[in-house]
Amino acid sequence: MYQAAVLNRSKINPYLATQVLQSSPEQLLIKVYDFAVVHSEKKDMIKTNTAIMELIGFLRFDDEKYKDLAINLLRLYQFCQDQARKSNFSLVTKILSELRESWLQTIANNKAL
Repeated sequence: MYQAAVLNRSKINPYLATQVLQSSPEQLLIKVYDFAVVHSEKKDMIKTNTAIMELIGFLRFDDEKYKDLAINLLRLYQFCQDQARKSNFSLVTKILSELRESWLQTIANNKAL
């Protein structure tokens, strides 16, 4: 049902919708970082903030194993939002790009285990 709703929206690229629906959580996380970085580079505060809000939605505060990481990432994301509001997009782009690379490395390391 959700897939049909996504694919029926006239403004959504069907290829992109299919790609998103078939992505793993890890791939989706990287896609959101890609979106955030691209729009930060374009100095688009609204889309950058939208992506950061999605990243915040990925955080897991309910699991003690991840709680400290989630809190620290939340602070970093909030800092990025604040810097975007101040039009300091170069810093936002740098932070988000470095986080993206860190996640890629973490994902690769977990697959190697």
